[in-house]
Amino acid sequence: MENIKPYNTLFLDRDGVINIQRKGDYVKSVDEFVFMEGSLEALKILSSLFTYLIIVTNQRGVGRGLMTLKQLDEIHTFMLRMITSEGGRIDKIYYCPDTNADSMNRKPNIGMALQAKQDFPGIDFSKSLLAGDSITDMQFAGKAGIPAILIGNKYKPEEIARLNIQGYYPDILTFAKHLDKD
Repeated sequence: MENIKPYNTLFLDRDGVINIQRKGDYVKSVDEFVFMEGSLEALKILSSLFTYLIIVTNQRGVGRGLMTLKQLDEIHTFMLRMITSEGGRIDKIYYCPDTNADSMNRKPNIGMALQAKQDFPGIDFSKSLLAGDSITDMQFAGKAGIPAILIGNKYKPEEIARLNIQGYYPDILTFAKHLDKD
């Protein structure tokens, strides 16, 4: 018998949500990948609440030649191993190395969401959430019809007030604990 979860799919941005984003730079190696405080605990909680957990991440550093796909794969392998070891899960990672903003797969365009829906036909965008830390993430969610949650402290209150979002949380753990209470 299938385990029914209260929520369908959580789309997650990576940098600034799961791991610390490097200002003016990219996470180019496992040594530079540092989990946000509480993100591993959050992913454990979120794994129990969502049928699918999907990462959607722009990785322009690959397209710019600052890192290789092999390095990106090593980072993701490390990240997944740590998430799993702490009781969480990620069902799939979608990334876009393209540098061109017109790329269908580069957020805010919705190619990665459409790929996920093709790979996981049970995904229902209207019953899903996206947790991201940037306006681009919020635009991606809006274009795909996915309710958006803003994570982090990049923006001023007046900027946040202009966004079409379902909620705002200082970090992914606070968001996970809020959902777990419902």
